Amino acid sequence: MPYHYLENIATADTAFEASGTTLEEVFTAAADALLNTMTEDVAGIGPEESLEFELENAALDLLLFDVLNELVFLKDAKRLLLRIQSLYFSQEAGMHRAKVIARGERIDPAKHRLLTDVKAVTLHRFSLKNDEHGWKACVVLDV
Repeated sequence: MPYHYLENIATADTAFEASGTTLEEVFTAAADALLNTMTEDVAGIGPEESLEFELENAALDLLLFDVLNELVFLKDAKRLLLRIQSLYFSQEAGMHRAKVIARGERIDPAKHRLLTDVKAVTLHRFSLKNDEHGWKACVVLDV
């Protein structure tokens, strides 16, 4: 599993660390960890609906922050549980861009065992780092 939950980081929140050898892998692992915080069976979420969105930010770590918060927003606004299917990154004029294609389905309490209602991704201890082993992100969620 390319992510694990962190204990003793936040007392009223949930924290996790996601990793990957590529930027795409760490973004996807972080999105899956976010989703797994909200529902018990990530693999049980069917690809019933497809949604595409693009975000940009001057800072790469804040682009991850924006992508994760967009997934929380879509859960709240459209009642969608979404998994990232593909990511395309580009950079132009000092801005990092991510085109995200996500698939999932509407929340159905009869099908999805919901665990925690994530309100937002926080900036508390938020980080995205790259070293010789790949990428690592630390994320704290407001629940």
